[in-house]
Formats: sequence, structure tokens, C-alpha cells
Amino acid sequence: MSVFQPRSLRRKRNAGHLTLNASPVVPRTDDVDTTLAKGLTDLELGKEFRLDLRSEDLILLRELGAGNGGTVSQVKHVTTQTIMAKKIIHMEAKPQIRKQILRELTILHDCNSKYIVSFYGAFLTEEDRDIAICMEYMDVGSLEAIYKKTGPIPPPILGKITLAVLEGLNYLYGSHKIIHRDIKPSNILVNSKGQIKICDFGVSGQVINSIADTFVGTSHYMSPERIQGATYTVRSDVWSFGITLIELAIGRFPFPPDGSKLTVLELLQHIVNEAPPTLPPGEFSDDFDDLTKQCLSKDVNQRPTLQELLKHPYVVAAQKSNVDVEAWTRSVRRMSATTN
Repeated sequence: MSVFQPRSLRRKRNAGHLTLNASPVVPRTDDVDTTLAKGLTDLELGKEFRLDLRSEDLILLRELGAGNGGTVSQVKHVTTQTIMAKKIIHMEAKPQIRKQILRELTILHDCNSKYIVSFYGAFLTEEDRDIAICMEYMDVGSLEAIYKKTGPIPPPILGKITLAVLEGLNYLYGSHKIIHRDIKPSNILVNSKGQIKICDFGVSGQVINSIADTFVGTSHYMSPERIQGATYTVRSDVWSFGITLIELAIGRFPFPPDGSKLTVLELLQHIVNEAPPTLPPGEFSDDFDDLTKQCLSKDVNQRPTLQELLKHPYVVAAQKSNVDVEAWTRSVRRMSATTN
């Protein structure tokens, strides 16, 4: 793999000074929907592109997938020709859920990190009382989709992924006091510029309808203390990240070690009662092995913080390494094309 001195990945925002005529969200008649609509209108939506997003301004290009709480599609904004990922969030009627979504959309709007997927805006759909959230489109896809098509992620790329995710999580927690709560390979995205970004913090977790659905959706990456009912802390994200790193490194979910299938209840019992997964002996660097072991300490108080992980020798080395992530994305797209 070729190497280079990385250039800045921060893109120039709204270079074309794009604007649209005002088209405010129309409030609904009930109090909850009126509050939500007003909240969405009051946000300076689409801050980067000054977009006032409406359903009729978006052309569907293709469906990208579905998950807990909603569906995702690729769309084009007709006025600016901007390609976006539109996520439809199916809302519950509970006022507290809607208030939480409003709060999290405000945080999305305020985020300014090259390690966080950009937020362009949101609007209420007219027909279904759902929320459409428009985000930056990451054209290479999720790390889950990538490794399932191309195999384990190469070690040099793993270093850059580790650095990007830790920087993104540290930004969320340091600037907004937000814990991601859903770190997994499907929520880490890559684009053809070689940028690695995290998405889907908080919002998707608020539209899951039951505890059972929560377990089905996120139990694979849930920390032992969370399964046992303890309060979620930033160290719970660290556990999820450790599981994610091992999964990307070996090319499969690491519970249980033999790769057999477990029911949800068996998996929860395994996470709580059995030893955490480890990397295959001798296949990875000692520093990477040490980092994953620290992330997967079952004692939450022994698990490192984000700041401590950013100072780990493996992460420091990854920050200094000249790895051409953009070239790797080109190879990923070639390999993906041959498997389709």
C-alpha cells in the first residue's frame, strides 16, 4: 500500500454560498407536534449549506438499508445537486421521546468535527408524522458492509479507524457531554476521500419501541455492566469500541470464540459470565493487542477513558503513520464491484 503525507481532511464549507428561499416547517395541530415542528424550524437547519429542506426538493436515488427505528436512502437535493443520506425515523407518540429527538437534533446541528458525519437538516414528513434527517452521504459505506465483502480490515487501516473513532467520541463527550451508546461497525462510515466518521449517536436509540427490541439491536456490543443494569457511562462506549475493533480485525463478530450462533439471551449471559474476546495470538502488534484488552476490561473502573486511549502507544503511532486511506477505499470499491 502506498503512503503519503496526509493532507487536511476538513473540507471547505459552503464554498458556493448556496441558498434556498425560506420554507418553514408547518406546525401540526396537537401540542407535541407543534412543539416539535417549531423546534425543527428554530434550528438553523443545514448550517453548512444554508438548506431549508423539504421532501419535494429531494429525489430518491436508491435505498441504502433499514435498521432499528427507520430506513435510509440516498437522495439528491435538486437545487444544490448535493447527494445526501436521508434517514426516516419512525416516531413514537410519547412526548418525552420527541423532546429527546429535538435535543439530539440540536446537538447534531452544532457538531463540527471531521470525525462526525455532517448534518444537513431535518423536517417532518407530511404523511406519517415521521422525521426525515438528512446527513452527509458516505459513498464507500459502513465498516460492517466493507469487511463482510472484502474480509478483515488491514492493520494499517485499523490504526486510522481507531484514531478517527476515538477522536469523534472524544469530541462528542468533550464538547457536548454526549455518550454515543451505539458504537458498532455499521455506525462507522467511510467515503472515497479516505475520511472515517461516526454516525447515529443517540437519535436512533430513542425510537426503539421496547427493551426487547433494544436487546435485539444492540446486545452484541453491550458492556457487561449495562446488561446488569448499571448506568451507561463513556466507558461503556469504550467496551463497544473494543468489540468493534476485534470484529474488524478478524472479520467476524468475536462472541463466542468458536464463531457459533447464540440466542440473544445466551449472548447476554456469555458477555456477563465469560471472559472477553481476545485477538488471535501473534497475528497483531503487541500495542494493538494491549489496546483491545484494556477496552474489554470487565471491571468498568479499570477500563480506560477516551483521553487515556488517545495517549496509548498504538493510537499515538497511528496518528503519526502515513497511511493512504483513500487508496484503500479505491481497492475496497473495486473488490465490492467484483462481488456484486
